[in-house]
Amino acid sequence: MTTDTIRRALVEAAKHGDQDAFAAIATDAGDRLYAVAFRILRDPELARDATQQALLNAWRDLRTLRDPDRLDPWLYRLVVRACYAEARQRRRTMGLTSLAVIRSVLEQPIAQVDDHDQLERGFRRLSPEQRTVVVLHFYLDLPLIEVAGIMGIPDGTVRSRLHYAISTLRAALEADGRPAQGKTAQAKKDSA
Repeated sequence: MTTDTIRRALVEAAKHGDQDAFAAIATDAGDRLYAVAFRILRDPELARDATQQALLNAWRDLRTLRDPDRLDPWLYRLVVRACYAEARQRRRTMGLTSLAVIRSVLEQPIAQVDDHDQLERGFRRLSPEQRTVVVLHFYLDLPLIEVAGIMGIPDGTVRSRLHYAISTLRAALEADGRPAQGKTAQAKKDSA
């Protein structure tokens, strides 16, 4: 039996109420879902809550999954929705991912930024929807058309959110990189 065949069998069994089959699915997917939730919410407690809620929703709604081969995109959609609910409920400022992921996302001159705090400040300026597109596309390496399916929005909207997310990050990081005018004037006086 192949891994795909085993997985399909687990999904089918879980759809018919087999708790052990669902536990195997949840164990397999839990870390991946948490990683996505953490990168969207940037808070371990919120990410755990969103992951748990996504898995609860998966158990409750598993019967609605038509194609067992689409389990992962379906689970990602559930965790994204759970993240949005956590963000709305807690109204916290959210950040996102690590410097390594950001470097893979952006081109020059931002890729030269070595200050992780500066990147976090830039990500806090993004909406949860923009962060989600960045995470799904760059962290999970999903094509934009699949990101659109997971988020339940048109492909053009995904492209627009990605464009504005990158533009916002660039503007924020470039603004953070500029010296304050008062410091520049003082530096000129000191050097004279």
